[in-house]
Amino acid sequence: MKSVGVREISRKTGFSPATVSNALNHKRSVNKETAKTIMRVALELGYQRPGKLSQIRFVLARKNGKVLDEGTFHPGVIEGVERQASANGLQTAFTTIELANRESAARQAYDITHEAGGGVVLLGTEMAEDDYNLFKDPVVPFVVVDGWSDHLFFECLVTSNETSAFRAVSYLTNMGHREIGYIAGGYRIKNFPLRERGYRRALREAGLTANPDFRVEVGTTVGSAHEAMRAWLDTRPVLPTAFFVENDIMALGCMRAMTEFGIKIPDDVSMFGFDDLTFASIANPPLSTMRVPTRELGELAVATLIDRINNPRTFTSVTHLSTEFVERQSVCRL
Repeated sequence: MKSVGVREISRKTGFSPATVSNALNHKRSVNKETAKTIMRVALELGYQRPGKLSQIRFVLARKNGKVLDEGTFHPGVIEGVERQASANGLQTAFTTIELANRESAARQAYDITHEAGGGVVLLGTEMAEDDYNLFKDPVVPFVVVDGWSDHLFFECLVTSNETSAFRAVSYLTNMGHREIGYIAGGYRIKNFPLRERGYRRALREAGLTANPDFRVEVGTTVGSAHEAMRAWLDTRPVLPTAFFVENDIMALGCMRAMTEFGIKIPDDVSMFGFDDLTFASIANPPLSTMRVPTRELGELAVATLIDRINNPRTFTSVTHLSTEFVERQSVCRL
């Protein structure tokens, strides 16, 4: 049986590749007569829907590297993908798509989402909403890790950002802190506003108010976070007793700047991060944080792809994975 792709069926029927893809995937959005025509022509041409996966393709969608390049988040996800793929006798292939080059990214995304026998794990950490349009109507099994679309239906695995930040800040209030600042990344990935929402909700439930003077915006690399925190400290601001930081990378840069200004952690200011990257346990002092289950995200992504092949369904879901509270020495009790 010859291999027939969406493009060939599209040329033969005159319907767009997106419509053909939707029909082959039995999407309800396609008119019944249109779907019937597409399926008839597909069968005539020898199209066969893949019955099993031959490989897993891990796709790193890179916007600018301001979050991905210095972190150890995606290596953990990759480890999980490779382990689960290997356990199921599957090879893993890797692709980086530079989203800044829109034309090239569109070509790569189309080829990847129409690759016979392939299953795709897309890392969406740096992706904005419009970036997901590049991947709409995939023919192959497809799952997004650490990202989601508000307009398109994809199978997604995400961290419980808001609830995790809520728990972290509630811990700070339970430790006696009433003036809790927020360190935000200057580059706003989709995870960060949810973490800020959890921070604000925890303050409200503790009867506290977020002080705008204690919200500090810094860069999302260690160097840029360090530089921005130094600039803020140069203004000789009144300090809160604790900071919640949107991720560990920023926390490390800010802690370094504070130490240079003679600010003792946690005696003068307590610090709480997010992610539990590899260096968090060896920071000075070791950083309290929320551990994101990166390896488990990768393993579950592959298991989800296999399940969608074995048990097709007409709907998608967004699965939220909880984090793990990690208490170290960067927070003191007041």
